[in-house]
Amino acid sequence: MAQHNELGKKGEDAAVGYLGQKGYKILERNWVYERYEIDIIAQNEEFIVFAEVKTRSSDQWGNPEEAVSKGKIKRIVEAADFYLNVNDIECPARFDVVAAIWDGQKFNIDHIDDAFLAPVN
Repeated sequence: MAQHNELGKKGEDAAVGYLGQKGYKILERNWVYERYEIDIIAQNEEFIVFAEVKTRSSDQWGNPEEAVSKGKIKRIVEAADFYLNVNDIECPARFDVVAAIWDGQKFNIDHIDDAFLAPVN
């Protein structure tokens, strides 16, 4: 596995741990619909949360969350819509971004609730 893939997997593991500590129930990891992937699907007391995890070894080139493009948002929303429909979930949905930056010893996590809204066609 390439080094950046290993870092990304570790960042996702750290994000799952962080969300678990905040009381989220992790429903799915790396859930795939067609060619779209949702990193983490979780639930808290109010929402089903679709979380995109962005991991970096530093913030030298900007914050990790800035790497969530409009195209990525569109794909996440489409996959989330399918997930909600196929699982007959009526709970309100929210889209979060979890930014994980490795400082050489641990991950610094920035959890951005409601990071984006579903685009209107």
